[in-house]
Amino acid sequence: MQKERPRQLSTAEERRETVLRTAIGAFAARGYFGTTTTEVAKAAGISQAYVYRLFPSKEALFVAVVEHCFVRVRGSLERGAAEAGGSSPEVVLQSMGDAYAKLITDNDLMLVQLHAQAAAVSEPAVREAVRQGYARLVEYVRGASGAAEPRIQGFFATGMLCHLLVSMGADEVDAPWTRTLAAGITHY
Repeated sequence: MQKERPRQLSTAEERRETVLRTAIGAFAARGYFGTTTTEVAKAAGISQAYVYRLFPSKEALFVAVVEHCFVRVRGSLERGAAEAGGSSPEVVLQSMGDAYAKLITDNDLMLVQLHAQAAAVSEPAVREAVRQGYARLVEYVRGASGAAEPRIQGFFATGMLCHLLVSMGADEVDAPWTRTLAAGITHY
């Protein structure tokens, strides 16, 4: 007979990470306004009260999710910059863009970004998290690529266009307008 090992309790930080990962999926599926902390708690296998011990409000939980997603985006851009086949701004930006295009095949991440942008219109704390996230990304891209301002703006504009194309399934429609919008953009 096998001896039972004592049950190891997870730390608050481990539970926080579990709730965060679970919340990404929940917020991706239903957005900030359509997701309840009860749904997140149930999916994470904990009580709603415990969710509130880890995050003081639904808004704080969503902001943490948004910040986590920006960290993931930054990580992908860093990998892209490290794997660039040269040091010119165009080569570095191309490699970062390719890394980002691979990252947004994770629909949950892309959906959280889209929901965050929508919620930022009316929710000041979410707006600030989105602003800060983009501020850090722009400064990272500027420093890592050495590109001029118009090229950095174009890099982020192309990223936004990628979101639009992926979100509406433009690759499923063979029409002049989709070919125009998707020209030169790589999707995985």
